[in-house]
Amino acid sequence: MTYLPASTRYDSMTYRRCGRSGLLLPAISLGLWYNFGGVDSLENARAMIHRAFDLGITHFDLANNYGPPPGSAEETFGRILAQDLAAYRDELVISSKAGYLMWPGPYGEWGSRKYLVASLDQSLKRMGLDYVDIFYSHRPDPNTPLEETLGALDFIVRSGRALYAGISTYSPEQTRQATSILRSLGTPCLIHQPRYNMFDRWIEEGLLDVLADEGVGCIAFSPLDQGILTDKYLRDIPEGSRADKLRGEFHWGDTVSEARVATVRRLNDLAQARGQSMAQMAIAWVLRHPQMTSTVIGASKVRQIEEAVAALDNLTFSAAELAQIESLL
Repeated sequence: MTYLPASTRYDSMTYRRCGRSGLLLPAISLGLWYNFGGVDSLENARAMIHRAFDLGITHFDLANNYGPPPGSAEETFGRILAQDLAAYRDELVISSKAGYLMWPGPYGEWGSRKYLVASLDQSLKRMGLDYVDIFYSHRPDPNTPLEETLGALDFIVRSGRALYAGISTYSPEQTRQATSILRSLGTPCLIHQPRYNMFDRWIEEGLLDVLADEGVGCIAFSPLDQGILTDKYLRDIPEGSRADKLRGEFHWGDTVSEARVATVRRLNDLAQARGQSMAQMAIAWVLRHPQMTSTVIGASKVRQIEEAVAALDNLTFSAAELAQIESLL
Protein backbone atom coordinates (compact mmCIF):
# COMPACT_ATOMS: atom_id res chain seq x y z
CA MET A 1 0.00 0.00 0.00
CA THR A 2 1.35 3.41 -0.98
CA TYR A 3 2.05 5.72 1.94
CA LEU A 4 0.30 9.08 1.81
CA PRO A 5 1.30 11.50 4.56
CA ALA A 6 -1.42 13.24 6.54
CA SER A 7 -2.64 16.43 4.91
CA THR A 8 -2.73 18.00 8.40
CA ARG A 9 0.94 17.32 9.14
CA TYR A 10 1.88 21.01 9.40
CA ASP A 11 -1.18 22.17 11.31
CA SER A 12 -0.03 21.73 14.89
CA MET A 13 3.75 21.18 14.95
CA THR A 14 5.83 24.05 16.31
CA TYR A 15 8.78 25.11 14.12
CA ARG A 16 11.65 27.17 15.47
CA ARG A 17 14.33 29.15 13.69
CA CYS A 18 17.79 27.63 13.93
CA GLY A 19 20.01 30.39 15.31
CA ARG A 20 20.31 33.24 12.84
CA SER A 21 19.85 30.99 9.80
CA GLY A 22 16.95 30.68 7.40
CA LEU A 23 16.24 27.10 8.51
CA LEU A 24 13.27 26.15 10.68
CA LEU A 25 13.29 22.86 12.58
CA PRO A 26 10.40 21.10 14.31
CA ALA A 27 10.56 21.46 18.07
CA ILE A 28 10.56 17.65 18.22
CA SER A 29 12.99 15.75 15.96
CA LEU A 30 13.26 11.98 15.65
CA GLY A 31 16.62 10.34 16.30
CA LEU A 32 17.48 6.91 14.93
CA TRP A 33 20.18 6.05 17.49
CA TYR A 34 18.28 2.97 18.72
CA ASN A 35 15.50 0.74 17.32
CA PHE A 36 16.18 1.38 13.63
CA GLY A 37 19.13 -0.97 13.14
CA GLY A 38 19.50 -4.19 11.23
CA VAL A 39 18.53 -6.19 14.33
CA ASP A 40 15.23 -4.29 14.68
CA SER A 41 11.85 -4.66 12.99
CA LEU A 42 11.74 -2.84 9.65
CA GLU A 43 7.96 -2.55 9.83
CA ASN A 44 8.09 -0.96 13.28
CA ALA A 45 10.72 1.49 12.05
CA ARG A 46 8.55 2.29 9.04
CA ALA A 47 5.49 2.84 11.23
CA MET A 48 7.41 5.21 13.52
CA ILE A 49 8.83 7.27 10.64
CA HIS A 50 5.42 7.48 8.96
CA ARG A 51 3.72 8.62 12.16
CA ALA A 52 6.46 11.12 12.91
CA PHE A 53 6.05 12.75 9.51
CA ASP A 54 2.27 12.70 9.85
CA LEU A 55 2.71 14.70 13.07
CA GLY A 56 4.93 17.32 11.41
CA ILE A 57 8.32 15.92 12.40
CA THR A 58 10.36 16.79 9.35
CA HIS A 59 13.82 16.30 10.86
CA PHE A 60 15.36 12.83 11.09
CA ASP A 61 18.69 12.63 12.89
CA LEU A 62 21.22 9.87 12.15
CA ALA A 63 24.93 9.12 12.41
CA ASN A 64 27.27 6.80 10.57
CA ASN A 65 27.50 4.32 13.46
CA TYR A 66 23.83 4.10 14.45
CA GLY A 67 22.48 0.56 14.43
CA PRO A 68 23.35 -2.04 15.49
CA PRO A 69 25.26 -3.05 13.49
CA PRO A 70 26.94 0.29 12.68
CA GLY A 71 25.56 1.81 9.49
CA SER A 72 22.35 -0.19 9.52
CA ALA A 73 20.13 2.64 10.80
CA GLU A 74 21.09 4.67 7.73
CA GLU A 75 20.36 1.62 5.55
CA THR A 76 16.94 1.21 7.17
CA PHE A 77 16.15 4.89 6.74
CA GLY A 78 17.33 4.75 3.14
CA ARG A 79 14.95 1.87 2.37
CA ILE A 80 11.99 3.66 3.92
CA LEU A 81 12.92 6.90 2.21
CA ALA A 82 13.14 5.24 -1.20
CA GLN A 83 9.91 3.27 -0.80
CA ASP A 84 7.69 5.80 0.96
CA LEU A 85 9.17 9.29 1.24
CA ALA A 86 11.14 9.94 -1.95
CA ALA A 87 8.44 12.28 -3.24
CA TYR A 88 8.72 14.33 -0.04
CA ARG A 89 12.51 14.67 0.13
CA ASP A 90 12.34 18.45 -0.06
CA GLU A 91 10.05 18.53 2.98
CA LEU A 92 12.62 16.69 5.07
CA VAL A 93 15.73 17.70 6.98
CA ILE A 94 18.08 14.71 7.18
CA SER A 95 21.22 14.89 9.28
CA SER A 96 24.17 12.60 9.84
CA LYS A 97 27.43 12.69 11.79
CA ALA A 98 30.91 11.21 12.01
CA GLY A 99 33.42 11.15 14.83
CA TYR A 100 33.07 7.88 16.68
CA LEU A 101 34.53 4.52 15.65
CA MET A 102 33.08 3.31 12.37
CA TRP A 103 35.71 1.06 10.76
CA PRO A 104 39.09 -0.41 11.80
CA GLY A 105 42.41 1.29 11.39
CA PRO A 106 43.69 4.82 11.89
CA TYR A 107 41.20 6.47 9.50
CA GLY A 108 37.95 5.11 10.94
CA GLU A 109 37.13 7.60 13.70
CA TRP A 110 37.76 11.07 15.17
CA GLY A 111 38.06 14.27 13.13
CA SER A 112 40.49 14.03 10.22
CA ARG A 113 39.46 15.34 6.83
CA LYS A 114 40.01 11.84 5.40
CA TYR A 115 37.64 10.21 7.86
CA LEU A 116 34.87 12.83 7.76
CA VAL A 117 34.65 13.02 3.97
CA ALA A 118 34.90 9.25 3.48
CA SER A 119 32.32 8.62 6.19
CA LEU A 120 29.78 10.99 4.68
CA ASP A 121 30.28 9.45 1.24
CA GLN A 122 29.46 6.06 2.79
CA SER A 123 26.44 7.51 4.60
CA LEU A 124 25.06 9.00 1.39
CA LYS A 125 25.32 5.61 -0.32
CA ARG A 126 23.58 3.85 2.56
CA MET A 127 20.70 6.32 2.51
CA GLY A 128 20.54 6.68 -1.26
CA LEU A 129 20.94 10.44 -1.04
CA ASP A 130 22.77 13.05 -3.08
CA TYR A 131 23.22 15.22 0.02
CA VAL A 132 22.27 15.51 3.69
CA ASP A 133 20.81 18.71 5.03
CA ILE A 134 23.07 18.86 8.10
CA PHE A 135 26.41 17.13 8.66
CA TYR A 136 28.03 17.18 12.10
CA SER A 137 31.44 16.69 13.54
CA HIS A 138 30.15 14.21 16.13
CA ARG A 139 32.83 14.99 18.72
CA PRO A 140 35.97 17.14 18.96
CA ASP A 141 39.24 15.37 18.21
CA PRO A 142 42.00 16.21 20.72
CA ASN A 143 44.72 15.15 18.27
CA THR A 144 43.56 16.81 15.05
CA PRO A 145 43.78 20.59 14.56
CA LEU A 146 40.36 22.16 14.80
CA GLU A 147 41.14 23.93 11.52
CA GLU A 148 41.38 20.57 9.72
CA THR A 149 38.12 19.20 11.12
CA LEU A 150 36.22 22.39 10.34
CA GLY A 151 37.95 22.78 6.98
CA ALA A 152 36.54 19.34 6.16
CA LEU A 153 33.03 20.53 7.07
CA ASP A 154 33.52 23.58 4.86
CA PHE A 155 34.64 21.33 1.98
CA ILE A 156 31.67 19.02 2.54
CA VAL A 157 29.23 21.92 2.25
CA ARG A 158 31.00 23.50 -0.73
CA SER A 159 31.11 20.14 -2.54
CA GLY A 160 27.33 19.75 -2.22
CA ARG A 161 27.43 16.78 0.14
CA ALA A 162 25.63 18.78 2.84
CA LEU A 163 23.70 22.03 3.01
CA TYR A 164 24.74 23.01 6.54
CA ALA A 165 27.54 22.25 9.00
CA GLY A 166 27.09 21.42 12.66
CA ILE A 167 29.06 20.29 15.70
CA SER A 168 28.19 18.02 18.62
CA THR A 169 29.41 17.79 22.22
CA TYR A 170 31.96 20.62 21.82
CA SER A 171 32.75 22.57 24.99
CA PRO A 172 31.84 26.28 25.20
CA GLU A 173 35.41 27.34 24.34
CA GLN A 174 35.71 24.80 21.52
CA THR A 175 32.34 25.99 20.21
CA ARG A 176 33.45 29.61 20.16
CA GLN A 177 36.64 28.66 18.32
CA ALA A 178 34.73 26.44 15.88
CA THR A 179 32.17 29.08 15.01
CA SER A 180 34.93 31.63 14.42
CA ILE A 181 36.86 29.29 12.12
CA LEU A 182 33.78 28.27 10.14
CA ARG A 183 32.70 31.89 9.77
CA SER A 184 36.12 32.80 8.42
CA LEU A 185 35.83 29.99 5.87
CA GLY A 186 32.44 31.25 4.71
CA THR A 187 30.43 28.28 6.01
CA PRO A 188 28.69 29.38 9.21
CA CYS A 189 28.07 26.86 11.97
CA LEU A 190 24.34 26.18 11.84
CA ILE A 191 23.76 24.16 14.98
CA HIS A 192 25.25 22.46 18.02
CA GLN A 193 23.91 19.12 19.28
CA PRO A 194 24.70 18.59 22.99
CA ARG A 195 23.31 16.12 25.47
CA TYR A 196 20.91 17.89 27.84
CA ASN A 197 18.26 16.83 30.31
CA MET A 198 17.24 17.37 33.92
CA PHE A 199 20.11 15.20 35.16
CA ASP A 200 22.79 16.46 32.75
CA ARG A 201 22.85 20.24 32.68
CA TRP A 202 26.37 21.08 31.57
CA ILE A 203 25.22 23.32 28.72
CA GLU A 204 23.89 25.83 31.24
CA GLU A 205 27.47 26.56 32.30
CA GLY A 206 28.44 28.69 29.33
CA LEU A 207 27.45 26.85 26.16
CA LEU A 208 23.97 28.36 25.82
CA ASP A 209 25.49 31.84 26.19
CA VAL A 210 28.06 31.11 23.47
CA LEU A 211 25.36 29.84 21.11
CA ALA A 212 23.27 32.95 21.72
CA ASP A 213 26.29 35.21 21.10
CA GLU A 214 27.25 33.39 17.92
CA GLY A 215 23.74 32.97 16.51
CA VAL A 216 24.00 29.17 16.45
CA GLY A 217 21.03 26.88 16.97
CA CYS A 218 20.88 24.19 19.64
CA ILE A 219 19.29 20.74 19.43
CA ALA A 220 19.45 18.66 22.59
CA PHE A 221 19.73 14.90 22.50
CA SER A 222 18.73 12.50 25.30
CA PRO A 223 16.08 14.84 26.77
CA LEU A 224 14.59 11.86 28.63
CA ASP A 225 17.94 10.62 29.94
CA GLN A 226 17.60 7.43 27.88
CA GLY A 227 14.12 6.78 29.28
CA ILE A 228 14.92 7.43 32.95
CA LEU A 229 12.90 10.68 32.86
CA THR A 230 9.69 8.83 32.00
CA ASP A 231 7.29 6.71 34.02
CA LYS A 232 8.91 3.54 32.63
CA TYR A 233 11.10 2.76 35.65
CA LEU A 234 8.97 4.11 38.49
CA ARG A 235 8.18 0.60 39.76
CA ASP A 236 10.72 -1.77 38.19
CA ILE A 237 12.76 -2.41 35.04
CA PRO A 238 10.34 -3.78 32.42
CA GLU A 239 11.42 -6.69 30.27
CA GLY A 240 12.58 -5.51 26.85
CA SER A 241 13.23 -1.92 27.99
CA ARG A 242 16.54 -0.22 27.23
CA ALA A 243 17.69 -0.70 30.82
CA ASP A 244 16.85 -4.39 30.55
CA LYS A 245 18.64 -4.80 27.20
CA LEU A 246 21.73 -2.96 28.43
CA ARG A 247 21.57 -4.53 31.92
CA GLY A 248 21.30 -1.09 33.43
CA GLU A 249 24.58 0.11 31.93
CA PHE A 250 23.52 3.03 29.76
CA HIS A 251 25.74 5.17 27.61
CA TRP A 252 27.05 8.34 29.30
CA GLY A 253 27.18 6.55 32.65
CA ASP A 254 23.44 6.78 33.34
CA THR A 255 21.96 4.26 35.77
CA VAL A 256 18.46 3.41 36.93
CA SER A 257 19.44 3.95 40.55
CA GLU A 258 16.94 4.07 43.39
CA ALA A 259 18.00 7.62 44.25
CA ARG A 260 17.43 8.81 40.70
CA VAL A 261 14.11 6.97 40.38
CA ALA A 262 12.99 8.50 43.67
CA THR A 263 13.63 11.94 42.22
CA VAL A 264 11.69 11.05 39.08
CA ARG A 265 8.75 9.91 41.23
CA ARG A 266 8.59 13.36 42.84
CA LEU A 267 8.97 15.07 39.47
CA ASN A 268 6.22 12.85 38.12
CA ASP A 269 3.84 14.20 40.76
CA LEU A 270 4.49 17.72 39.46
CA ALA A 271 4.01 16.56 35.86
CA GLN A 272 0.65 15.04 36.78
CA ALA A 273 -0.38 18.32 38.39
CA ARG A 274 0.52 20.07 35.11
CA GLY A 275 -1.64 17.61 33.18
CA GLN A 276 1.41 16.02 31.53
CA SER A 277 3.26 12.75 31.61
CA MET A 278 6.76 12.74 33.10
CA ALA A 279 8.23 12.45 29.61
CA GLN A 280 6.21 15.41 28.36
CA MET A 281 7.30 17.64 31.21
CA ALA A 282 10.95 16.64 30.73
CA ILE A 283 10.73 17.56 27.03
CA ALA A 284 8.98 20.85 27.78
CA TRP A 285 11.66 21.66 30.37
CA VAL A 286 14.43 21.18 27.78
CA LEU A 287 12.59 23.35 25.26
CA ARG A 288 12.11 26.22 27.74
CA HIS A 289 15.38 27.88 26.69
CA PRO A 290 15.04 30.48 23.90
CA GLN A 291 18.27 29.14 22.36
CA MET A 292 16.81 25.63 22.05
CA THR A 293 15.74 25.06 18.46
CA SER A 294 14.67 21.43 18.86
CA THR A 295 15.18 18.28 20.87
CA VAL A 296 15.92 14.83 19.47
CA ILE A 297 13.77 12.07 20.90
CA GLY A 298 14.28 8.36 20.53
CA ALA A 299 11.41 5.91 20.27
CA SER A 300 10.67 2.21 20.15
CA LYS A 301 6.92 2.56 19.65
CA VAL A 302 4.60 4.87 17.71
CA ARG A 303 2.79 5.91 20.88
CA GLN A 304 6.03 7.30 22.33
CA ILE A 305 6.33 9.68 19.38
CA GLU A 306 2.71 10.74 19.82
CA GLU A 307 3.28 11.35 23.53
CA ALA A 308 6.39 13.43 22.86
CA VAL A 309 4.68 15.65 20.30
CA ALA A 310 1.80 16.21 22.72
CA ALA A 311 4.32 17.84 25.08
CA LEU A 312 4.13 20.88 22.80
CA ASP A 313 0.60 21.55 24.09
CA ASN A 314 2.09 22.85 27.34
CA LEU A 315 5.57 24.36 27.17
CA THR A 316 5.02 27.10 29.77
CA PHE A 317 6.33 26.83 33.33
CA SER A 318 5.43 29.13 36.17
CA ALA A 319 8.19 30.51 38.34
CA ALA A 320 6.92 28.33 41.17
CA GLU A 321 7.07 25.19 39.03
CA LEU A 322 10.64 25.92 37.92
CA ALA A 323 11.63 26.55 41.53
CA GLN A 324 10.06 23.26 42.59
CA ILE A 325 11.93 21.40 39.84
CA GLU A 326 15.18 23.01 40.94
CA SER A 327 14.60 21.95 44.53
CA LEU A 328 13.87 18.36 43.48
CA LEU A 329 16.96 18.19 41.29
